[in-house]
Amino acid sequence: MVFEYILKKNNIDPKTDLSIDQSIDFGSTAAAFSGGQGDFTIEFEPHATALEAKGDGYVVASLGKDSGYVPYTAFSAKKSYIDANPEILQSFTNALQKGMDYVNSHTPEEIAKSIAPQFKETDLDTITAIVTRYYDQDTWKDNLIFEEDSFTLLQNILDEAGELSERVPYDTLVNTQFAKEAAK
Repeated sequence: MVFEYILKKNNIDPKTDLSIDQSIDFGSTAAAFSGGQGDFTIEFEPHATALEAKGDGYVVASLGKDSGYVPYTAFSAKKSYIDANPEILQSFTNALQKGMDYVNSHTPEEIAKSIAPQFKETDLDTITAIVTRYYDQDTWKDNLIFEEDSFTLLQNILDEAGELSERVPYDTLVNTQFAKEAAK
């Protein structure tokens, strides 16, 4: 959906100007591309860097950079849970903010070294290349506050893809109190 949104922003009609094959299992798209299917592929890491390392492709653009801040990761809770457990939610959000503070105050090499144990199947050089790419793209915000502009962008993307039956007001669905407190 994000890819099609970016295409439309650049006056390319995804239905008539190109052919998008969505029949390939998401986990198999890099292998299909390496095997000769398609001229382009959309990959998450570490698959994009692996394609480059094998000489099978090159990263030519970032959907995240070209789309704007799309909230790829958001946490949801029932209102009853929020009301009953604000201290747990604040502690959780504070911990996530510490992670944001870390990535915004350390080099890609330091970040890669600290997260490497979580990615045992990926060598340190690859992790460093991935983190450097994200670092250079300004992927990480400095806080966790889910801004209204990002919420509107997400709804625009969903709407243009035909996946949104109605828009929801930002204030109805988004609670930023824990992120704002953590950012202090």
